[in-house]
Amino acid sequence: MSKKHPVIAVTGSSGAGTSTVKNSFEQIFCRENINVAVVEGDSFHRYDRVAMKKAVAKSEEDHGRPISHFGPEANEFKKLETLFKEYSKNGSGKTRLYLHNDEEGAPYKQKAGTFTPWSSIARGSDMLFYEGLHGGVKSSTADVAKYVDLLVGVVPAVNLEWIQKIYRDTSARGYSAEAVTDTILLRMHDYAHYITPQFSRTHINFQRVPTVDTSNPFIARDIPTLDESLVVIRFQDSKNVDFSCLLSMIHDSFMSRPNTIVVPGGKMGLAIELILTPLILDLAAKRKKK
Repeated sequence: MSKKHPVIAVTGSSGAGTSTVKNSFEQIFCRENINVAVVEGDSFHRYDRVAMKKAVAKSEEDHGRPISHFGPEANEFKKLETLFKEYSKNGSGKTRLYLHNDEEGAPYKQKAGTFTPWSSIARGSDMLFYEGLHGGVKSSTADVAKYVDLLVGVVPAVNLEWIQKIYRDTSARGYSAEAVTDTILLRMHDYAHYITPQFSRTHINFQRVPTVDTSNPFIARDIPTLDESLVVIRFQDSKNVDFSCLLSMIHDSFMSRPNTIVVPGGKMGLAIELILTPLILDLAAKRKKK
């Protein structure tokens, strides 16, 4: 961890909704005039799209269990750890971009599903912001969480997570519901060993829980809205959290445990602003003081 070059990470599974929390962070950074170096988690996958298909097929032949984007075989955990470590020391480090589609690839004259070359983050940023699958991961070879100053988990109830993933991958990426379901099932080993353990290391978790029936996520035709949800917010250390203030400012919220506040889903954006803004400003103030 570093006071001079802080690292913030939002971590969550595919379909968890990390992009929603990322947008809230971006609004805070913009409003408070904080210069942020943004790092996308997909940039640290080990294989491009074509190579990943081959690697999955080979792993099934060799071991019976396919590798997945959730686990260490398909990711550069050590390089991600090195980036966080180097940034915390000197405000720079190596990263790249994963080009998801032709639109993203056009400026680089590259095909969709490929990576840009590794390059150094320009010096002078106020802090680093990561959003992806592995902001708090630990493995036998790397400890990414060790270098994160503020680690935020986005963890919807698992059925809601699957609904969101199926809906996104079928409507936006052209996959069949059956193919997405197969992917979910094939990733379960890595999900249990490398995704969920991160949420025991987070400083704050935002967990959206639907208040409508999601008992069979594989036949759901739509995603429950925020207004059809509650958001459970858990703090690792609640000593400096003014819960009385939060309860007074977020109507219909309540405490479920001494370190946990529950808010209506429609107030999730407000809760994120109220909780994260002072934490980000505190990191910025400590940086300037240092």
